[in-house]
Amino acid sequence: MAHTEFQRPARPGTPYAEALAAFGERVRLVGPDRWDAPTPCTDWSVRDLVNHLTGEQLWVPELLMGSTVSEVGGRFDGDVLGADPAAAWTAAAEAARTAFEVPGATELTVHLSFGDASGQYYLDQLTADTVVHTWDLAEAIGRGTRLPDGLVEFALGELAGYGDLSGSGVFDPPLPVPDGASPQTRLLALAGRRDRP
Repeated sequence: MAHTEFQRPARPGTPYAEALAAFGERVRLVGPDRWDAPTPCTDWSVRDLVNHLTGEQLWVPELLMGSTVSEVGGRFDGDVLGADPAAAWTAAAEAARTAFEVPGATELTVHLSFGDASGQYYLDQLTADTVVHTWDLAEAIGRGTRLPDGLVEFALGELAGYGDLSGSGVFDPPLPVPDGASPQTRLLALAGRRDRP
């Protein structure tokens, strides 16, 4: 039985393709000497961060085809980037985007690690995660840290509904923000990150 909190009716407008494109733009800006640089994700280098997001996209076609986490197993554990991280990211992102474009994909039941969810819930969660990690990557390489307004607004609406995300192990506890803070500052604070003015 699927948990109702992970169910969402299918609806158009989730900016998943735009989020993938924004992350991909920044992956292509990573210089050869920056792959080992630290990121706002305390335990992750730039390569670790790109590897995490690439791995997430590799899961998408499998999960949308009905596979369970145990059936996929450790196939996408470890390094999935190989010798050409940008090419690995591009291929994984393209396959994931294409999988979500199949008619009915957002109406499917997806077997996630924490329970069954609708395809729409999975799509929205992936999109918000990609937006926050796009800033992490931009901050780490010092390029492109202002995110597109539409992506920020979407992710802010998504994360605001989740509460404290620090239990996920991916985000730090939320930070306070001043009145009148920009949407990007508020989004990053929800994920335990401090935006630069």
